[in-house]
Amino acid sequence: MASAKSVKGRRARSKRRLIVGISGASGVVFGIRLLEILRGLGVETHLVMSQSAEITAAHETDLKISAIKAMADIVYANTDIAAQISSGSFKTDGMVIAPCSIRTASEIATGVTSTLMSRAADVVLKEHRRLVVMVRESPLHVGHLRTLTHLAEIGAIVAPPVPAFYGRPESIADLIDHTLGRILDLFDMEAGLVRRWRAPSSKRPGRGP
Repeated sequence: MASAKSVKGRRARSKRRLIVGISGASGVVFGIRLLEILRGLGVETHLVMSQSAEITAAHETDLKISAIKAMADIVYANTDIAAQISSGSFKTDGMVIAPCSIRTASEIATGVTSTLMSRAADVVLKEHRRLVVMVRESPLHVGHLRTLTHLAEIGAIVAPPVPAFYGRPESIADLIDHTLGRILDLFDMEAGLVRRWRAPSSKRPGRGP
């Protein structure tokens, strides 16, 4: 028979938990919107933003940094290497870096974890959890491609925020939501944001128009 302590522990971990990293690449709206969506799903979020991300957010949005951080359940300084998300013993469903700069991708690929963001990503990989990097760079030179190939080889999912148009998006918000809905598919989290592809039905012979 399970002890009261072990039952309590299982209940405490029944809530899903995701690390969200926001790096300094253009496209901080992906990370911000992801936090909003996860809150609506009741997923516990652990946010780490780089200093460059805060600068980019000031250029690309009208939101105060404090307002962005308030969307997460727990926020860490990118310099806090002793944070709980830097340890494999802290269980999560994985991590999404949205957006992910080439610098951050390179740190993770080489194991040079000089920040909490890259350390947390490294921990996710070593614990065989899911790491999704929404790399925001174009065009890509051979060095970038080799870095991203290595990331894929060590277990990361490289998922650039490429828009889909078969859903007939009517706004930038539609494109962002569909992209993030597909990212959440990788964690088996349904947010109701994806217009699922349906192949045109074939007419049966002899049925007429």
